[in-house]
Amino acid sequence: MKKLSLLQLLLALQAILVLIYTVIVIQNYGVGIIENFTSNILSMTWAGQFNLDFLSYLILSGLWVMWRNKFSFSYILLGTLCMIIGIIIFAPYISYLLIKENGDLKKVLIGKQNDFAI
Repeated sequence: MKKLSLLQLLLALQAILVLIYTVIVIQNYGVGIIENFTSNILSMTWAGQFNLDFLSYLILSGLWVMWRNKFSFSYILLGTLCMIIGIIIFAPYISYLLIKENGDLKKVLIGKQNDFAI
């Protein structure tokens, strides 16, 4: 259970750190993330490569949330939020699952996917 607590602490720290950082960036630069994000990708620079790689992780995390919950409407919405907002939403969701599934990582990862065997 100690490892579970450390994982939950890491998730909380990540979500809080990114949330604080996001608030500061919005205060300093506004909410123009889309044009900045896409212009970096189109620039074919390392910043663009990082943004494209990061976008891939965001899409994968959102799709996983949707798949894990059998693409029910509410989890399509949650998965979409994970794609847009990132770790600020995704980390609390993983923490919730860790509590709900009593730390059973197989259940956290797969949910109730009866047709999927590991």
